Amino acid sequence: MTRLPDRIRRVRLTLTGLVAAAVVTAGCTLPALAPRTEGDGEAAAPGTAPTWRACPEVAEDLVGRGAPDMRYECARIAVPRNWGGGNGATAGPGAGQTFEIALLRARSTKQRDRIGTLVINPGGPGGSGVDTAVYLSFGPPFGGLPPSVTERFDIVGFDPRGVSRSSPVKCIPDADLDASFGYDPDPRSQESFDGYQALNRRIGGGCGDRYGDQLALYGTEQAARDMDAVRAAVGDEKLTYLGYSYGTLLGATYAQLYPQRVRALVLDGAVDPTQKLVDSSESQAKGFERAFDNFTRWCAANAGRCPLAPDARAAVNSAIDKARVSPARGSGGREATAGWVFYAVISSLYTESGWQELARAIDRLDGGDPTEVFRLADAYAGRGDDGRYSNLFDANLAVNCTDEAEKPSVQRIRELQSEWRRKYPLFGPALAVGMLSCQEWPGASDPYPTGRAAGAPPIVVVGTTGDPATPYEQTPKLAAMLGVGRVLTWEGEGHTAYPQTTCVTDAVDAYLISLRVPREGLRCPAR
Repeated sequence: MTRLPDRIRRVRLTLTGLVAAAVVTAGCTLPALAPRTEGDGEAAAPGTAPTWRACPEVAEDLVGRGAPDMRYECARIAVPRNWGGGNGATAGPGAGQTFEIALLRARSTKQRDRIGTLVINPGGPGGSGVDTAVYLSFGPPFGGLPPSVTERFDIVGFDPRGVSRSSPVKCIPDADLDASFGYDPDPRSQESFDGYQALNRRIGGGCGDRYGDQLALYGTEQAARDMDAVRAAVGDEKLTYLGYSYGTLLGATYAQLYPQRVRALVLDGAVDPTQKLVDSSESQAKGFERAFDNFTRWCAANAGRCPLAPDARAAVNSAIDKARVSPARGSGGREATAGWVFYAVISSLYTESGWQELARAIDRLDGGDPTEVFRLADAYAGRGDDGRYSNLFDANLAVNCTDEAEKPSVQRIRELQSEWRRKYPLFGPALAVGMLSCQEWPGASDPYPTGRAAGAPPIVVVGTTGDPATPYEQTPKLAAMLGVGRVLTWEGEGHTAYPQTTCVTDAVDAYLISLRVPREGLRCPAR
């Protein structure tokens, strides 16, 4: 896989809480993307109002029930496949054709003094905004949005083009995804490295055979233009938006394209749009290594809760090394290879609450039981108990690789694998060889803009100091690039910040509701 996709921390915590409360399927911590909702009727044509229908079944399918005092409605809109610079394409891929964009609206029965619509995107790329709108509708007891927001705004999530219910990209066989996730995260021998390159070539070739020149239509700029169609569809003159991780890139791109149509943007878990593929991959390697160090320090200081103490790094390294030569077998004979152990580690670092889960999983693996390792890794990968995958990673590749104008050579990737092994021993090699996925991708590039949002109002850019997936260093860079960014810092752990603490929540709520911008340099404590 290419750069590790952003999986919204808030969604994970929300679903964990809802699982406990609603007594739905045990063991599900990260949300699997639900199937596309059928029966919404024809998609509204570009520029026309959509027809909304009640869809409580979406919440029921995801978490077993709807949130108290919430109504759910779904609709679909049609957007040009190729916006052609905003004036409609008359030639090129997708000319004259449309994609369907799925929307879900959560509306409180206690709504009063309505301001408008808060549009949501959870990141990825590949995450479902429809699912996220459901999760966030459950309110503070489960980590969702506070009533101060849900009682003033409709909450609308959309699945970006190519994602889940919105004309989904699906071109990677489940067997190839199994092979990719299970592959050695640091293939040292030339034979092993060549095998991983061949796997990525097969994946890219299959997607190219299926979609051809249409692959170039899944980039971020096209999706940001779709967001303006969403704004128009919900009837708002200006956009109010909450974007997490990759969703910050969508929001930043929107602000550059339509600065006069911005009401308020909250960009949480900031991506630096000016980074190239190599720089962003190294940034993630550094971020995950730092988060893992924080986990090991916690483990050493909490031996009663961490069976890997006193040296969690040694325990994890030993587990991965052992999995290379003698992987534990789970149900049905499935092998917990080095790759699956590695992705269990990745999955756990998105939240501080995941640290204890990781310690327990590695401890049980040492005893021969890989069940918890598979649970964590499968949650990250979007793999169901039946071995079938959502289209999260199909969309992730299609978007990431379309966005990239510069892709390193295979020789350079091999060099970086060794260099980053020395600098970031656990995560560096995997982030280096992960760039093979875009290097072997057949689609044309369509880079997004990287400039100022001239004419836009202040935009709140939120960063978490312990964020592994979008390291904090990217936060001030995004704010500076936009020229109107105001940084809000959370001195916490995990991926994304809102609504985690009273300090963060109060600052963001005041901005969304009253357009009161957080004071310069505001830093919110971890607790």
